Amino acid sequence: MTESPSSLRIEDFPSDLRRPILVTAFAGWNDAAESATSAARFFCQRWSARRIAQILPEEFFHFGLTRPEVRIQEGTQTREIRWPATEFFLSQEPSLPRDAIVLLGIEPHLKWQTFCGHILEVARRARVTLVITLGALLADAPHTRPVRVTGVSTDRELAARLRTTPTRYEGPTGIVGVLNDACRRAGIEVASLWANVPHYVSEVTNPHAILALVRRVLDLLEWHTDLGELEASVAEFDRQLARILSQKPEVARYIEELERRDARTEAAEGEAAGDLPGTSQLIREVEQFLREHRRDTGQN
Repeated sequence: MTESPSSLRIEDFPSDLRRPILVTAFAGWNDAAESATSAARFFCQRWSARRIAQILPEEFFHFGLTRPEVRIQEGTQTREIRWPATEFFLSQEPSLPRDAIVLLGIEPHLKWQTFCGHILEVARRARVTLVITLGALLADAPHTRPVRVTGVSTDRELAARLRTTPTRYEGPTGIVGVLNDACRRAGIEVASLWANVPHYVSEVTNPHAILALVRRVLDLLEWHTDLGELEASVAEFDRQLARILSQKPEVARYIEELERRDARTEAAEGEAAGDLPGTSQLIREVEQFLREHRRDTGQN
């Protein structure tokens, strides 16, 4: 373990990294339907990443809002406390054209500038040349259309390679927006990818959005892998929604209206559509159906 700021714990930091990229995702406000964090977990698993550093939570979290959890250790009766985690994982997968560091965390409550400073410290030590921040937002988008990925980048050529739809959003931001700004100020190239998640299925994991984010990052790295598991999840997700549509014509009509709006507003992004009559009840029914189905089939 090497010397680091008090809340930043460096555990295992190789010195021979190959032009590493840093991919970040945070649970919370920036993570509709857990799409960004699920994509980051996919990278950790597929790239056999190991933890190299963490940001300790004491300084950055209000534990009355994000509570630690009690867990029983497997095979024992020992109870342990699991605190909100912000962890850096390194992959030196030989087939990757460059090393990859994945940051998985939770949006903190306090001291965002200090928190981002710790992230930049890891980037500096690793000589990271590119940061990609992942996010997901709720949108008036139908699940029947390809997921729209919006984003911003400090480099026009990079934005073109990532095939993002530019956004002119102004308003409240989360830790992702603050980290993007911190990277820009530090002279680190940064791109932010945001998957647009249909708001009527916001309470369950959305495999369409996960797959869209995963593909953009893998395309940038020019690295190919079997995405069959994610594609199977997408197919099952669509089957579940198709079953709802066959039983509830009012839901089908609502989605048809979203499709018409989506076709008209591609050039007028951010238009407030508003709910159709009875939409709130329909949303609750869709989400309840999906939650019950996933419990019955043992899916996460």
